[in-house]
Amino acid sequence: MRPPVPVPALSRRAKLAIGVVAVLLVLFTVIGTLTNVYVDYLWFDETRFTEVFWTELQTRALLFALAGVATGGLVALSVHLAYRFRPTFRPMSLEQQNLERYRQSLEPRRKVVLTALGVVLGLLAGAAAQGSWQTWLAWRNGTPFGTPDPQFGKDVGFFVFDLPFYRLALGFGFTIVLLALIGAVLTQYVFGGLRLQTPGQKLTGAARVQLSVLLGLFVALKAIAYWLDRYSLVYSNRGGTYTGASYTDVNALLPAKNILVVVAAICAIAFFVNIVVRNTVLPAAALGLLLVASLLIGVAYPAIVQQFVVRPSADQREAEFTSRAIQSTLDAYKLNDVDYVNYAQDQTSTADADAAVAALRDDTETIPNARLLDPNVLAATFTARQQIRNVYGFPDKLDIDRYTIDGVTQDYVVAVRELNSSDLSGNQGSWINRHTVYTHGNGFVAAPANQVAAGQQAGEPNFTTGDLPTRGNIEVDRSQVYYGELLNNDGVDVYSVVGGPTPREFDQPEGGSGEGQINSTYDGAGGVAIGSFFRRLTYAIYYRERNFLLSGAVNDQSKVLYVRDPRDRVEKAAPFLTVDGDPYPAVVDGKIVWLLDGYTTSDAYPYAEQMSLGEGAADALTGTGTTALPDQQFNYIRNSVKATVDAYDGSVNLYAWDDEDPVLQTYMKAFPGTVKPRSEMSEDLVSHVRYPEDLFKLQRDVLTRYHVSDPIAFYNQNDRWQVSPDPTQQQQQGTTTDDQPPYYILAQRPGDQRASFQLTSALNAFERDNLSAFVSASSDPGTYGQIQVLRLPGNTPYRGPRQVQNSFLSNNLVRPDITLFNSESSRAVYGNLLTLPIGDAGLLYVEPLYVQGTGENSFPLLQKVLVNYADRIGYADTLAEALDQVFGQGVGEVAADGGTPTTPSPSPTTPTDGATPAPSAGPVDEAARDQAVNRLNDAITELGDATRAGDFARIGQAQADLQEAVQAYQAANGQTAASSSAAPSSAAPSSAPASGSSAAPSASPTPTG
Repeated sequence: MRPPVPVPALSRRAKLAIGVVAVLLVLFTVIGTLTNVYVDYLWFDETRFTEVFWTELQTRALLFALAGVATGGLVALSVHLAYRFRPTFRPMSLEQQNLERYRQSLEPRRKVVLTALGVVLGLLAGAAAQGSWQTWLAWRNGTPFGTPDPQFGKDVGFFVFDLPFYRLALGFGFTIVLLALIGAVLTQYVFGGLRLQTPGQKLTGAARVQLSVLLGLFVALKAIAYWLDRYSLVYSNRGGTYTGASYTDVNALLPAKNILVVVAAICAIAFFVNIVVRNTVLPAAALGLLLVASLLIGVAYPAIVQQFVVRPSADQREAEFTSRAIQSTLDAYKLNDVDYVNYAQDQTSTADADAAVAALRDDTETIPNARLLDPNVLAATFTARQQIRNVYGFPDKLDIDRYTIDGVTQDYVVAVRELNSSDLSGNQGSWINRHTVYTHGNGFVAAPANQVAAGQQAGEPNFTTGDLPTRGNIEVDRSQVYYGELLNNDGVDVYSVVGGPTPREFDQPEGGSGEGQINSTYDGAGGVAIGSFFRRLTYAIYYRERNFLLSGAVNDQSKVLYVRDPRDRVEKAAPFLTVDGDPYPAVVDGKIVWLLDGYTTSDAYPYAEQMSLGEGAADALTGTGTTALPDQQFNYIRNSVKATVDAYDGSVNLYAWDDEDPVLQTYMKAFPGTVKPRSEMSEDLVSHVRYPEDLFKLQRDVLTRYHVSDPIAFYNQNDRWQVSPDPTQQQQQGTTTDDQPPYYILAQRPGDQRASFQLTSALNAFERDNLSAFVSASSDPGTYGQIQVLRLPGNTPYRGPRQVQNSFLSNNLVRPDITLFNSESSRAVYGNLLTLPIGDAGLLYVEPLYVQGTGENSFPLLQKVLVNYADRIGYADTLAEALDQVFGQGVGEVAADGGTPTTPSPSPTTPTDGATPAPSAGPVDEAARDQAVNRLNDAITELGDATRAGDFARIGQAQADLQEAVQAYQAANGQTAASSSAAPSSAAPSSAPASGSSAAPSASPTPTG
């Protein structure tokens, strides 16, 4: 027998050092964890959502304890029993001699090792289990859907709430038994109960009993797993074109699962019987039977049925199951009440063109509200005209909302002037200034979306509410903005320390834009009081900032504001919600509030198609002013909650918008009192609700396939649609795959009596650019959520968005202007390409065209409006003039920018071949044209110098000179402009053609600077 190898011992000093390091690590970890928990509690207490905090904390702790004790305790018990019933005497084989050194090492430390094993496994299992706290709460508080699934007849709530928990519990059961089995095998092997290389008996009686019990439990759990697998067939993808149990699943795999349940149960009994009969042949034979059965009837038989029964006539075999999937998917995405309208107007015939003219002249709802301002490109314009100080800013994407002023409802581009801490420079960036002086934004800004300013501000938004102090036609009682979208810099929360007896917070410039400033002190209900030393110490540790303890700006009246992004606040207050990526501001009852949409989701709705939230809700603008949804799988969604965040005090309110949603009802049971009834929403608040963009994008994606109700046609996929790539982003960024975003418009839908605020999208035929459908979802409180689909025939001549954009760019009058706009000092910016239904007359496309300089402080200005109807194109300075070009003189008077109405009369030059009416031509005076080109270049150079110098008098004169030079060029070139030119602006530099160039400039001068 070999002598035992001595175990190396640590010196006393090494043990002491290791102990100190361990204690410090534990201490820092505990302090950091407790600080985070306490800071979280203070936030929940401030927002009055402590019910959420305590429920989540208690549920996590309960699951941690249950899983930790069960896993660590049972595995440790299994190891202890294996050691407890180890053989007293072991054969003197070479195998046992080699194991002796390990036994001698473990014997004196076995209690420590056993305890450490149980604790470590318990901590790991507890940490894994506590993350499933929502699964536990959903199971405990599950609410029936009242809808049976089509295969098993069980309520949908069983699949959504119960089955996920059963799967979770089963997974932990397998883990515990497997770990206990591994621990028992290793212990039995080390201490001689299991002898792999020793002649004679391989197992002691105690080892055989213990391993038989554990193997029996494992196989018994496998029988339960087979039973639950039956219900999981409703998520099968075997059908290919749909989700849910297919013909093969129901007729081959389901019977196989039933048989395997019985076989597994028999196998488990055989292992338990082996405790008594002491014969390994019986359990081995049963286990072999289970393996063979699982391969033959669980794998081979379904494959044979699929290959030889289903595949030869799959559309017929799968028809019943396809119908189930269609209906379930429509239910899961709330698309079971879509209003399909056959919209087959032929826009090519003369008679129907005349009908379109008549419809346009009678239109009092859609065309007057046609949106010319694109909130996705005007952030720089809002910044240039309404920023006022560098500490303020606007998000990259502005918002669209509607207001009723003097009895007239129209949509506005809206934004709030937020604190933009990322632009603080120099001494502004010190801790004192960043966190105690520059603490908030100020003001609400709005501009009617269907018009632009005139005169010196031509092409700019017509700001009807703005400036500091805020004034305009939208009354704001409290304009300070302490909570906003810019208060989260790349995931880093921007906190502020506010309050105190002395006003020290910068509120606004004195006199609106003077050199002085007006200071204020926050007196709202928001924020956590940090007057005590303990609170200040807590936040000093949390933010790792000693100024909480040392700075005189932190006093006994101070509060700290944090988690200030509206989306972050709602997600924290309601962790059971998925929040839409685009919050928007509104003035409600005189207060600025952020409105947000909360979704309840599930990935367990039977027979419904699975999607990815992040992928399905992405479009060409995701990440630019909007937040991408998480990449998690789901197949059920409801816009169940409307949330508000007060921009001044940060108060969060959740309202049950869809109180019939069983998922929302379940979480309202779990978190009583956190979601208020819809009846508590004020009338003014309800008037500003919008149909959410992310939900709409998910639904339109589903509609591209599930608008087909016939199962055979659905299976053959011969009438699919698709979302058009965004043609404007394609032109500007070279992007070809990003979806066109949906657009909010105020328009009258076919069949409606008045205009409604709606979210819209055009859908193309699959892998074609022709238009197949137009989808809209109402945002009006009375018809909220009603989805209408204008369905075009399969052979429709309607152009899709990309075809329309290509026709714009290839037009003989548009193309030269685009070339001129895209120069070294300017670029063309394409606004949103809107699709507008004009009664039953057809679809009209409207696109604003902006020009922006390449200078640092340049911003886009509206210069032209493009219109398309069938094969007709209008291109002019105003929508009214563009409509006149397409439909005839006087039609455009219905547009908001139509000016003085004139008597409508048909135009003899109305185009029918896709060309815009050409300006009249005369003789060309080459000498005068060259002279005009020189004047153009001189005027552009002067305008650029004047803009950089900030000399407004020179800017105005240069603009006038440029206008005269363009008119002189047109006259010399024998042209008479089709429309009057808009006044140029200094904000968007460009350049004129070089001297001697033969290219004619546009009818509108290029903005320069």
